[in-house]
Amino acid sequence: MPRATDGTRRKDRRKKITSQTKGYWGRRKNAFRTAKDALEKSLGYAYRDRKVRKRDFRRLWITRISAACKPHGITYSRFIEGLTKAEYAVDRKVISNLAIEDPDAFAALVDTAKKHVSV
Repeated sequence: MPRATDGTRRKDRRKKITSQTKGYWGRRKNAFRTAKDALEKSLGYAYRDRKVRKRDFRRLWITRISAACKPHGITYSRFIEGLTKAEYAVDRKVISNLAIEDPDAFAALVDTAKKHVSV
């Protein structure tokens, strides 16, 4: 009886990993053991950074809103407090976009926030 080997499964598994490491530098793209380690590390970074991206964008939006609030004589925290008390359900991404693209609408939001907060 012929000896069974792990030929095609092994090759397929290795090919799957090395195809995912295309574009890596040096041995990291084609030496299986090194490629496997590099892929594992890169997938870990990708998982982590999908979470970090959300934080980074939120920080960016807050910075933009804060910068847009200063000329209107109100701080970011007071602005958000005023919107919360006025029961405006607008997220920071939209407010940031308003501040950039439609300053008049943003000014109206600031006026609403000022009415509902003691400055």
